[in-house]
Amino acid sequence: MGFALLLHVLAATVWVGGMFFALVCLRPAAAELEAALRTKLWAGVLTRFFPWVWMAMAVLLVTGLWMTFEVLGGMKSAGPHVHLMLGLGLVMMLLAAHVYFAPLRRLRQAVAASHWTDAGKRLNQIRVFIAVNLALGLVVVALGSGGRYLFR
Repeated sequence: MGFALLLHVLAATVWVGGMFFALVCLRPAAAELEAALRTKLWAGVLTRFFPWVWMAMAVLLVTGLWMTFEVLGGMKSAGPHVHLMLGLGLVMMLLAAHVYFAPLRRLRQAVAASHWTDAGKRLNQIRVFIAVNLALGLVVVALGSGGRYLFR
């Protein structure tokens, strides 16, 4: 249980922390760059971040389901915070997959073709998804750390 929980927390930290850094730190700093540099930077950053996101999603799913079924005895005996974490986590994974396969793919195409206006539109779409996923991720972290105390 301890090792699974450690991996689970580390994976959540990588994913949610990465989104926090991107939105709160990198975005304002990159806003000062001209469009071509800004969109190239973001395309590179997100391309490098997503392998970590895929790994985090896999680790979160495997460890979360293992802890739920092997330690807690299944979803029936798991508290409401576990149900909420799983549901919100799945929504987050779907949103991340959408970003990767749609706006990020289009952002990379626009950058490769030097279509800076289109690249900026795609970057703005990604920003919205990151903001939503960050909010969901912070709720999931709160549920994971204090949910059993909130739902007593």
